[in-house]
Amino acid sequence: MPPPFLPVAEAKETKMENQSAGISRRRMLQAMGLAAGAAWSPMGAWADPSDSAGAGGNQETKLRVALMGLGSYAARVAEAMQSCKRARVAGLISGTPSKLQEWGTKFGVPEKNRYDYGNFDRIKDDPDIDAVYIITPNALHRDQAIRVAKAGKHVICEKPMAVNAKEGQDMIDACADAGVKLLVGYRMHFEPNTLEVIRMRKAGDFGNILFFQGLCGFRIGDPNQWRLDKALAGGGSLMDIGIYAINGARYMVGEDPVWVTAQQTKTDPIKFKEGVDETVQFQLGFPSGAVASCLSTYQMNHLDRFFMTGEQGFAELQPATGYGPIQGRTHKGELAQPHAMHQTLQMDEMAGILLDGNTPVVPVDGEEGLKDLKIIDAIYAACDTGRRQELRPG
Repeated sequence: MPPPFLPVAEAKETKMENQSAGISRRRMLQAMGLAAGAAWSPMGAWADPSDSAGAGGNQETKLRVALMGLGSYAARVAEAMQSCKRARVAGLISGTPSKLQEWGTKFGVPEKNRYDYGNFDRIKDDPDIDAVYIITPNALHRDQAIRVAKAGKHVICEKPMAVNAKEGQDMIDACADAGVKLLVGYRMHFEPNTLEVIRMRKAGDFGNILFFQGLCGFRIGDPNQWRLDKALAGGGSLMDIGIYAINGARYMVGEDPVWVTAQQTKTDPIKFKEGVDETVQFQLGFPSGAVASCLSTYQMNHLDRFFMTGEQGFAELQPATGYGPIQGRTHKGELAQPHAMHQTLQMDEMAGILLDGNTPVVPVDGEEGLKDLKIIDAIYAACDTGRRQELRPG
């Protein structure tokens, strides 16, 4: 039987919108669909006329991806993938027949590669699909990922990977048992300005890191949306936007925290019901002695800033995680890496991971997702108890 939340599974409007600092200008133009040899397709996006996964051209093998949950974020991913060189939309999974028809026509997915939540286990026998990208509400991720793994397909899952660390571990175990890979949609791990800051940190340009600040938030609208339903979201702002600050602190500082303290503020208990956090302030302590101070909120607009300082310099990203061009500066001047749609870069690089065994600069596997979930669990525990929570390494 299909899960009980089918209409909501289509409502994934998540989050906001590049590869290492060494990406060439041609690589970036390709990612934007503007490189020589691209042609306008009937779907309204740039497409390579010699798609090796389709028309038998001589391009590298493409990762064939089925999108699960056809909401607004999936639409962004699908459009971005029209510019990919290594990945393409090959399947669709939805509880809404009209969406399957509309998206199938738009993105050239034949009826035989369209599934609903009740029958998608049949992808086991579908040779046209290599991986499934799960873009549904957080609470559905675990069970859907396990079903995909049992069907023998690689799993790509939107973040947060699950609603808690236990469920995340279940997903990792299921994928390991099935011999498939599990990746998490950390698009910022491929964004050029972000990767330039990481390169500088690894090169010692900032000296010993002392402090990180992550501010992530917006004023949420419709009070009836799934993100404000604990049964579907697993929480509130922390699960949706706060995970950017958690993950950002880790890749900016270059360490995993060993302790957490946190405080929750709720000004609208009607909109933000029991178990749905409105605003969470949290602090992280790292083995080196560096500390982080972060804010996650659904009640304040224009919060999208990362700042890090070390003994010899600083880095600032603002916006730090939005879909548009990431902007930033360091003590050495403005960051000016080229911009392309984050999801185009993400899916091309994930194709390299799944098809070629490539290793990204910053991990995007299930273990990476699990680390963030353990921190989220600790933050909620700190809010509930008022006490510092210790984190075990790994």
